[in-house]
Amino acid sequence: MLIVGLNGSPKKEGNTAFLVREGLAAAAAAGAETALIHVAEALADQKQPFCTQCSNPCQGACFRHTRLEEAYDLLRRADGVLLGSPVYFGSVSAQLKALWDKSRLLRKEKALLNVIGAGVTVGNSRFGGQETTLKALFDMMLIQGMMIVGDGFLAADCGHQGSCGQAPAAGDEFAIQRVRITGQRLAEVAAATMTLRQHRARVG
Repeated sequence: MLIVGLNGSPKKEGNTAFLVREGLAAAAAAGAETALIHVAEALADQKQPFCTQCSNPCQGACFRHTRLEEAYDLLRRADGVLLGSPVYFGSVSAQLKALWDKSRLLRKEKALLNVIGAGVTVGNSRFGGQETTLKALFDMMLIQGMMIVGDGFLAADCGHQGSCGQAPAAGDEFAIQRVRITGQRLAEVAAATMTLRQHRARVG
């Protein structure tokens, strides 16, 4: 079982990366293998950073033999995804949106169908657009056919939409607690739904 975290911030050691790592650590403690993708690094060698719909259906030509292809190959193996973004004008970062827009080939392959997804966001203000950013993350995942879970767990409570943090994230104990619960929930539900992803062996 593999849980992949995506740090949608341009900062490799920023607030979003911190919270995503906390969630992955909880998933690992629950028995999952984990991996972290820094979105800015995955996009670093793209000649055109944004999707231009150069082929329809997508052939993946723009990212072949690049770091982005490596990131997508990792996502193809994922049983769960913890998608993290800073709040940029009430929504997701441009870097994360670019990576997701270019993932049209994964959608054609149904590579993320029935993969379990959860979200974590962090903003500079306590009420600075974290929940609207979470909703954007959910929409992005739902269009890939993913199944969304929040930050609920049997040993905690039923939860809410996910983990919403305020910078500096390392000092936001509530956000840390909620993203750890989210990581546990991801691992739990991913383990319980493994058979739903058997189609990938046939499609791939």
